[in-house]
Amino acid sequence: MAASLREPPFISSASSSTCDTDDEGVRGTCEDASLCKRFAVSVGYWHDPYIQHLVRLTKERKAPEINRGYFARVHGVNQLLKAFLQKTKCHCQVLNLGAGMDTTFWKLKDEDLLPSKYFEIDFPMIVTRKLHNIKNKPLLSKPIVELHSEDMLHMDGHTLDSKRYAIIGADLRDLSELEEKLKKCNMNTQLPTLLITECVLVYMTPEQSANLLKWASNTFETAMLINYEQVNMGDRFGQIMIENLRRRQCDLAGVETCKSLESQKERLLANGWETACAVNMMELYSRLPRAEVSRIESLEFLDEMELLEQLMQHYCLCWATRGGQELGLKEISC
Repeated sequence: MAASLREPPFISSASSSTCDTDDEGVRGTCEDASLCKRFAVSVGYWHDPYIQHLVRLTKERKAPEINRGYFARVHGVNQLLKAFLQKTKCHCQVLNLGAGMDTTFWKLKDEDLLPSKYFEIDFPMIVTRKLHNIKNKPLLSKPIVELHSEDMLHMDGHTLDSKRYAIIGADLRDLSELEEKLKKCNMNTQLPTLLITECVLVYMTPEQSANLLKWASNTFETAMLINYEQVNMGDRFGQIMIENLRRRQCDLAGVETCKSLESQKERLLANGWETACAVNMMELYSRLPRAEVSRIESLEFLDEMELLEQLMQHYCLCWATRGGQELGLKEISC
């Protein structure tokens, strides 16, 4: 008998979530990032046939420098993710922390690159919205059902658990709750594990993000972390970025760790990771395949290259490893 999606009671997360109103600004950044990715895909920066089923297309055009920034971000994270999957021959698990409306699970399935299990964690309110879309869009639900061997998937307002894919509503600052929910969804601490955080740690206090990083390095014997977030935030351009977010009731609580590439690496090494690398996004952009750069630069005219450079110099991609010598995890680069 084929598996099917159990009819879930979609409850408002406000009734069962402890997220307080201070997190509204942070949740709003998920919407912003999703809209930016959706727009960039619509212009042709990269291919993603799934995002249209999770995110509406905004009428407002996004600036070319924003689109190129997202292209570099998606390309960099995907390059590291696929390197990890190749090193482990997909005998691994991926934990996407603060996943939002990410579509990586479906794209990896299409490329026959799915790990043993793919987990996503985000605020319950965001998860409820994503699950509602999955339940009502066959293009999203069918691939999950196809991979599931049991009669019924577990699905309620804040959780989906299937054989190869789990979505969990949880607060990343509450590590005991996070671990309990992951274990209920059959997280395997013995498997090589990749953790992904994109603009997540910066919204936590330094102590909270350190606790999360320590938990990850202590929980998994063989692990890799990919972290994308702000850097060089001590200069004038960085201060303007901080002020703009504050005006939208969004505070970068962990911005002091984003002073430099060195401070980013030091945080990782201080919290149990054995190797740490970091590159600003302008440097990464300069390393992209020239054919791809020529293609995306022909999509839209960019008036001020200087603005793109300033923006990209204030974001970075970091990666860290623990164990995995026999797999060659330390050789992974971007």
